[in-house]
Amino acid sequence: MPTSASDARWDVVGLGANSVDFVYRLPAVPQASGTFAKMRISRETISCGGQMTTALVACARFGLRAKYIGATGTDDNGRRIRAELAHHSVDCTDAIIKDARNQYAVIMVDEVSGERIILWDRDEMLHLRDHEIPERAIVSARLLHVDDVDQEAAIVAATIARDAGLVVTSDIDRLTPRTIDLVKAVTVPIFAEHVPAGLTGAKDLESALRQLRESHDGLLCATIGAEGAVALDGTRFIHSPGFKVHAVDTTGAGDVFRAGFIYGTLQGWRTEHVLRFANAAAGLSCTRPGAIGGVPALDEIEALLETAPA
Repeated sequence: MPTSASDARWDVVGLGANSVDFVYRLPAVPQASGTFAKMRISRETISCGGQMTTALVACARFGLRAKYIGATGTDDNGRRIRAELAHHSVDCTDAIIKDARNQYAVIMVDEVSGERIILWDRDEMLHLRDHEIPERAIVSARLLHVDDVDQEAAIVAATIARDAGLVVTSDIDRLTPRTIDLVKAVTVPIFAEHVPAGLTGAKDLESALRQLRESHDGLLCATIGAEGAVALDGTRFIHSPGFKVHAVDTTGAGDVFRAGFIYGTLQGWRTEHVLRFANAAAGLSCTRPGAIGGVPALDEIEALLETAPA
């Protein structure tokens, strides 16, 4: 039987990647030649991010009890990410510290559009191994969220959670030989826009999700940037439009969307309401710089939902 809200120690346990981001705001998108082949940096900051840790901080800001499972390094960046998670009340007692450099990213943000280019590196030592997955922590949660950075570990953890009757959501944004196995392991795959077509060869997103339905009976969802998100709920194809905002930095928007999706799912909302809430959260995150730094508060999301037309 699934863990009830009253019995669960955690609302959400997340297994995946963290990162420290070195963010450079630029007057335009860099180009190989021409005017924008060389430009001065407008502003630079160091902030914490990463797919999983951004999502979990957002969950915590929304009032959920969140726990992180993953690996951090022994360097200053590792200490920085651990301090950031602690600051936001994300539990890290089952996170592992490995003798390696923490994952980091160089993010170039176009200050006109808010769009970004991400360059990253991750030490192979940071990979999470099967024996490092704390089963007891997973089964004490209401929901497990995994990303696709350490796919083998994510598949093992998702299988443990499914067998325990938990909802398992995902952040799937790349194609590898194990991607389809990860899709089958989770109960609610949440894809980046390009992934469903890459898995199926379909020409459009709806057709791709309907093809995936043949091997997955759960809710299927895909984010589509400023256009919002789509989902296949049973046989119903749903498009939930994005919110019109002035984008300053889109870093972490997909992670905040997933946190909003998790929050709505745990509230028991209908799919349309879950998607709209998640889109509002993601849209607001784009109006301020940084991944974790851009996470909105619950009352901000509710205010946007009240004022924006449905």
